[in-house]
Order: sequence, then C-alpha cells, then structure tokens
Amino acid sequence: MKITRDQVAHVANLARLALPDEELDALTGQMDQILEYVEQLNALDTDDIVPTAHAVPMENAFRPDQVNASLGIEKALSNAPERNENSFRVPKVIE
Repeated sequence: MKITRDQVAHVANLARLALPDEELDALTGQMDQILEYVEQLNALDTDDIVPTAHAVPMENAFRPDQVNASLGIEKALSNAPERNENSFRVPKVIE
C-alpha cells in the first residue's frame, strides 16, 4: 500500500502540524515503509490462532482481602516536610 504525500499532508493538517516540505517528504517515505511492514504482517496465516488479550495465560491476580495493622499517624508523618497536627501540610493549589 503506497501512501501519497497529499495523504501525509492531510493527516498532518488534521493533527495541526505545520511540516516543512523536506520533513513532509521524509515522513511520506517513513510512513510508506511502516505500511509495507504492516502488509507483511497481514499476509501471515492466523486462521488457527486464538485471539488473546495477553501473551501468557493469566489467572485472577487478586488476593483475598486481609485486615492489617495501619501505619500510624506518627510514622506516616515522620518524614513530612510540613505537617498540621495529624495531616500533611501542602501548598494551596486552588484559589
């Protein structure tokens, strides 16, 4: 599948890219090479291949919920640059 310079210019325009002529020519060649490679992949026989979402079989990766002791306020705030009683003090970001 050949891609034309006009098609690349159209895609660049849709992406709001102002490309100089030499870059447009280079991108046309690069995109043409990419499309040729994809065509090679499309030529592969994948009829007997089952579509998968992952490269390796996956089981449920969740673990059962467990109740554990909390970190504690003093330990959690021990490295805070600034604190306000039992919370972190951070700069105001909304006016």
